[in-house]
Amino acid sequence: MVTVDAVDALSLLSADAVRASAKRMLALGLTDRLPHFQVDLTRLDAAVDLVLATMRNNYPSLDVPFHARWRHFVLGGVDRWAAIADMQRWTDRAARARAEFDLAIISVLLDAGAGPAWRYRDRVTGAEIGRSEGLALASLDMFAAGLFSARPGEPLRADADALARLPVADLLRGFQVDEQNPLVGLDGRVALLRRLGEQVAGAPRVFAREDTPRPGGLFDRLVADADHGTIAAPAILTMVLRELGPIWPSRITLAGVALGDCWRHPTLGREADGSDLVPLHKLSQWLTYSLIEPLMRAGITVKNIDGLTGLAEYRNGGLFVDTGVLVLRDQAGAARVHDVASPLVVEWRSLTVALLDRLADALRRRLGLDAVSLPLAKVLEGGTWAAGRTIAQERRADAAPPIAVRSDGTVF
Repeated sequence: MVTVDAVDALSLLSADAVRASAKRMLALGLTDRLPHFQVDLTRLDAAVDLVLATMRNNYPSLDVPFHARWRHFVLGGVDRWAAIADMQRWTDRAARARAEFDLAIISVLLDAGAGPAWRYRDRVTGAEIGRSEGLALASLDMFAAGLFSARPGEPLRADADALARLPVADLLRGFQVDEQNPLVGLDGRVALLRRLGEQVAGAPRVFAREDTPRPGGLFDRLVADADHGTIAAPAILTMVLRELGPIWPSRITLAGVALGDCWRHPTLGREADGSDLVPLHKLSQWLTYSLIEPLMRAGITVKNIDGLTGLAEYRNGGLFVDTGVLVLRDQAGAARVHDVASPLVVEWRSLTVALLDRLADALRRRLGLDAVSLPLAKVLEGGTWAAGRTIAQERRADAAPPIAVRSDGTVF
């Protein structure tokens, strides 16, 4: 067996690696060589129909924003974060960008699936909101209240020291968790934020270039790397994966490199060490999409946004299962709960990434648009994620995905 060095392992921490692995998985599926799913591309048009109808319903002018955490801070047409941020006297655009990086990083790390039972009661409207939108609002309220700040009188920041010693009780209260309102993976979220604090504190050259150590210091690191004020989206992802990678639970390492959201699939073979690995990096890519807008507001040009991939999560994946593009070989598998590391889930998630590229191309052809005017980030928002939720609501009373995945709060 051929062995790999750290350079090869680090290459897995990239969008290119995610896309290449997904294409490889789809190629196996198209020749009916996968153990868990059959791929029926004749059903792709049905998925495109649903996505297009959803997009036109949500965005009649097709002026679709990027798929990012910022969309979940808008409730009833009111942008809650903008309302808070616009009232602040920021010293400059970079100060606001650091705060927005702090918020995006915290909020995305807390957005890893809530489970069907959890709800967050909005203190403004009294509405009870679940899933990603509820998690977003809860994280924003906690951030605005200064829960993650180590500086009295400066709530709109997250500091390494405060994160590293974050009490479980604070998140319990912040998420309004009790026996009647359980939240999946709470301990995993607390541990993730504590490790974030430790990682940020230990890397001042990255996170403390213009301030004390804080996740938002990553903004200054990216600006320093920008070429005449321009940075490529895949380079942002690589920075996120390398600098925040150590916070993820210990899973697979290769040549001493922790690979994060990367899993094994036996069908991919073992002709070389690591050839069976399937990188996905869902939360890191979701975070990268969410960092683009703060960078742009601060005057940085972000190019090659389509260099990122679709997100390997259960709404996008559920869209393809519920429309019949992906068919379980063993239909009884839909009634079982699967571990996130199981080959079935790895196969499903990887196929989802490749099929999102196919769907995006088909959607653009329908609309007569190109990847510049309708990048994948807009297809996701317009889009596949919402369509996946819509069809789940139609198919199942609890709007659950068609395949249940056991999550520890650090993957989805």
